[in-house]
Amino acid sequence: MPKPPRKGPRRLTLVTHNPGKVREFRAGLAGLPLELHHLDRTYHELQADTLEEVASFGLQELAGEVEGDFCLEDSGLFIDALHGFPGVYSAYVLRTVGLNGVLKLLKGAEDRRARFGSVVALSFHGETHLFRGEAHGTIARAPKGSGGFGYDPIFVPEGSAVTFGAMPLEKKLALSHRGRALAKLSEFLSREVRRRA
Repeated sequence: MPKPPRKGPRRLTLVTHNPGKVREFRAGLAGLPLELHHLDRTYHELQADTLEEVASFGLQELAGEVEGDFCLEDSGLFIDALHGFPGVYSAYVLRTVGLNGVLKLLKGAEDRRARFGSVVALSFHGETHLFRGEAHGTIARAPKGSGGFGYDPIFVPEGSAVTFGAMPLEKKLALSHRGRALAKLSEFLSREVRRRA
C-alpha cells in the first residue's frame, strides 16, 4: 500500500553558510506552519549588477541539489558617496577590507547616506519567487554594537539613533532590509501553505 501523505508542518530549507541569517530567518518566519531546515553550504555568487540576478542564479544552481522547497538570500550595502559601492560585492569587500576599510573609504565624507538591499529567492513547488526589502539610513563614523553580523555595526537606519548592531533582533527585523523581505516571504508562505494544505 502507498504511504499516507506526510502530516505535520511543511519543510522549507534555507541554504546559507551564515549563522546570523539563520537566526533572522527563524525569527522572521516564526509562527508559520512550516519547519525551517538549515543547509550549511555555499554556492557560486554571480558577478552581476543586481541582487535579483545574484539570488536567482544561486537558486538555479541549487535546483537539482536541494530536495523540496528551499530559499536563499543575497544582500548588499549601497553607499551614496561611493557611487553604490560595495553593492553586490558587499560580502567580498567585508571579507577582504572589513568594516574599518569601508570606513576609511568614507574618511572626511559628509554625505554618509546609504541603503541596504535584500532579496530572498524562493523555489516553491519548482517555481521561483523573489522578495525584496530595503532599508535607508547612514553610515556611522565608527562601529557600534556587538549584535547582528556583517555591516550591522556601521549602519544606522532612518528613524533610529543606533546601528543595527546595537539593536535587539526583534527591533532590527522591524526596520531592516532583510526583515522587510522576510515579511513579504512570510505573507506569501502563510497564504500558499494553508491554501495547499
